[in-house]
Amino acid sequence: MPKTFRLLLLLVALAVPALVAAGCGGDDVPSDSVAKVGDVKITKTQYQHWFLASVKQQAQSTGQKPDQVVAPDPPDFTKCIAAKQKLPLPQGVPKPDAKAIKAQCKQEYDGINQQTLQFLITSQWLSQEAAKRHITATDKEVQTTFQQQKKQSFPKEADYRKFLQTSGQTESDLLFRVKLSVLTNKLQQSIVKGKETVSDAAIQDYYNKNKQRFAQPETRDLQVVLAAKKPKADAALKAIKSGTPWAKVAKRYSSDTASKSQGGRLPGVTKGQQEKTFDAAIFSAPKNKVLGPIKTQFGYYVFRVTKITPAKQQSLTQVKTTIKNLLQSQQQQKALNDFVKDWQKRSKDMTVCAKGYIVQQCKNAPKPKTNTAPASGAPPVTGGGAPQTGTPQPVPVPPSGAGGAAGGPPSGTPQPTPTPSGP
Repeated sequence: MPKTFRLLLLLVALAVPALVAAGCGGDDVPSDSVAKVGDVKITKTQYQHWFLASVKQQAQSTGQKPDQVVAPDPPDFTKCIAAKQKLPLPQGVPKPDAKAIKAQCKQEYDGINQQTLQFLITSQWLSQEAAKRHITATDKEVQTTFQQQKKQSFPKEADYRKFLQTSGQTESDLLFRVKLSVLTNKLQQSIVKGKETVSDAAIQDYYNKNKQRFAQPETRDLQVVLAAKKPKADAALKAIKSGTPWAKVAKRYSSDTASKSQGGRLPGVTKGQQEKTFDAAIFSAPKNKVLGPIKTQFGYYVFRVTKITPAKQQSLTQVKTTIKNLLQSQQQQKALNDFVKDWQKRSKDMTVCAKGYIVQQCKNAPKPKTNTAPASGAPPVTGGGAPQTGTPQPVPVPPSGAGGAAGGPPSGTPQPTPTPSGP
């Protein structure tokens, strides 16, 4: 589906969780359901609907036509195998045998099954947490956000209708996704509320411990000519000393295209930026004296320092607002991380899944096995490669609106409560 209608984030610390291959199903899960979260059933009808929607979305991403879409059908995957055997192969590619195709069908099923269960379970986690905190998403809020995203994604109504026909989703499904994102934003706001207070003492302490971060090093503006061979550098030096404008000399003799295009100017150089020998020459040179040739691994430099800007330390007054914003963000992020850790544990403890539908979000999932450390000395890995539930992980920050491609947070920006990843 278009990015603007995808839910915001993968669940923190459960991103790409391994589907649990073993484990007993919950005896108290009704026969018409795949899982229970508290007293709420996740029915097989709901599961099948979102499973098929996910199948169609994957098919869209690979360019398959709607009439070619066949859902993986365990345990034998007969229909899936038959459908894949009919697909055209690139020239020269041998036709895979039924065993290989069955393995592919099973892999697809496991991935979609896991994704669907994660979405449905964590949707309940989020909805129940919001209800517990008396957080609601009104129909008006949901509709307003939905219409904004619809307008961005589908300028033409016909495109939207075509999407509904091919995606396996209804408008109600999309509204449900948007409602989850509205609840997520409100939940995040409630968690960070009151975490914006930062004392002057805290700001002063941070400044004292991080003064180097607020220091501006000495910079030097240069005029340079870089020649591959010394005779050419000697000729450039002679021309400059005879009064030829630096720009003309650079244009004729320099092989450094960046400074050459700027008339030989190289502004704002700080210590350590240039090749070691050249760097030492730059920062020991007096102002306005032509020096060189300086031999380096890149060639021979002729240069002149035209301006020296001394190093300076920004005062606390100059950076106080910056530090305050940073500390506010850190406090808010800690509140979110603490919430996520507790929320995941509480939610998992009230989630039980039926046999065949067990993922790591389920209380009755077996604990991941820890392998011995490899000879390289790398840390042990847990089964399936997924972090264990409850492990604090960085939470991606969402874009604005009802969902879209998650982008990286600005430095120091608090990151939000995770929402379930849609199928």
